Parts: sequence; C-alpha cells; structure tokens
Amino acid sequence: MENNSSAQLLNYQQLGQGEHIILIHGLFGSLENLNMVAKILANEYCVTSIDVRNHGSSFHQAGMNYSDLAQDVITLLNNLSIESCHILGHSMGGKIAMQIALCNSQRVNKLIVVDIAPVEYPAHHLAIIKGLQAIDFTQVNTRKDADNQLAKYVVDSGVRQFLLRNITLDGQNQFQFKCNINNIEQGYQQIMQGMGSSLEQKFNGNTLFIKGGNSDYILPEHQNIIVTIFPNAKAKIIQGAGHWLHAEKTVAFNKIVIDFLAS
Repeated sequence: MENNSSAQLLNYQQLGQGEHIILIHGLFGSLENLNMVAKILANEYCVTSIDVRNHGSSFHQAGMNYSDLAQDVITLLNNLSIESCHILGHSMGGKIAMQIALCNSQRVNKLIVVDIAPVEYPAHHLAIIKGLQAIDFTQVNTRKDADNQLAKYVVDSGVRQFLLRNITLDGQNQFQFKCNINNIEQGYQQIMQGMGSSLEQKFNGNTLFIKGGNSDYILPEHQNIIVTIFPNAKAKIIQGAGHWLHAEKTVAFNKIVIDFLAS
C-alpha cells in the first residue's frame, strides 16, 4: 500500500501486521533502501517504510531541521492512527528517529539507531551535492550518461550507483531527480547538526545503536553524549561492514534487530 494523497503527508509503504515499526532511510535515499530489512520484519510486525521530505516520492518543502523532519513522521503516524511504535533509522534517518524519541517519547517503544551518533558532523557531502546539481539532463539519454557526468565529482562507483537510484523518468520520458537537490543543499547544515539542543531531554526507553565496524560515524568519544541522552542504550558492532551495514551484512543486521525487538 502506498500513499501520496496529501501534499503534506510523507509517502510510505506498509507490509505485514502486528506491532508497528517505522523505518527511516538516510540522506539521498528512499524507503527502498531498507527493503531487505522491511521484508524480514514484516513476518512479525506491521512495517511502515517512509520517504523523508525532499526524498523519494514524498513532498518537496524547504527546511531540513530535525524538529520538522520528526514532525513529518508524527503527522503520518497520526494519519495512520499509530499511537506507538518501534522506530529504526539509518544515518540521517537515525537522527530523525532520535528526535522523535526525544520529543515524543510516549509514541516510541524501542529505538534502533543505525550507524549515526547524536553529534554534529563536518560537511562531507559537498562534492556529491555539487555533482548532482551539475548533471545536465538535456544530455542524459541513459543512466550511463548521468553516471559519466557524476564521475567527475564522485569517484566511488558504488556511491554513484546509490545516488543514481534517485533518477526517474517524468511524464515526457525525460530523466529527472526524485529528490529535491536544491532543498537538500539549502538544508544541508541542518542535516549535519547534532542533538545538542536536546541535552536537557532524555529518552529512557530501550535503545540500540548498531555500528559498522569499518565506519567512523560512531566513535568512542561519542559514548558520553549517547548515554547522557539515551540512558538505556546498548551498542552492537557488525565487523566487516561499513556505513551501509544493513546492505553489506543483511543476515547479521536483521538478526540483531529481531533479537532486540523480541527481548
């Protein structure tokens, strides 16, 4: 089931039945990024995967601060009559999940944060944004054409393939972006921000941070702020995985998530 009915309602897909769990993707992603998690969880849960604003098939609106991004999700929960749920968020989606838990703790049962900490990060997507903005779609007849243009800015072919999932055909059979790159660029500083303003707030519910062993998004120096804001946080590390741990080590990742939800 998909929903695009309201201009201000996030696009979503729902699978399975049972307790509710919400899945939130990361920057430049879409709900499809967490499909391999959603399909397994749908055996036991009602899984709602969402497209964040300015991403996927959701509405385009200026502003990428976490208060607004969290409220977008709450608005959807209200629309779907979901009183409480588990939430899993990857990367930027993990920060949205943390914000929801901090500001609407009564709505969140268990919180799963995937490879992100509640801290401010230095800007590290600027070449990607510049490259995406530089693609000249009048010169794009195939995805390979777009890939060749993007390669001048983004060397890693795996990263390019992920980014180019954002390309779709419009009604005139012309390639275009699903995500709103300009809104993302204007809100990029907000996306990099931490939960510092939330230090007075705490989420006392059961929380799990899952880290890729090869990723540097969660570091030992982040432990103090994590346990300050999330006193009941535990951590798991998946060795041999990077930032895309749910895609790189899907079986191990899904087992950790299912065991935590069932515990």
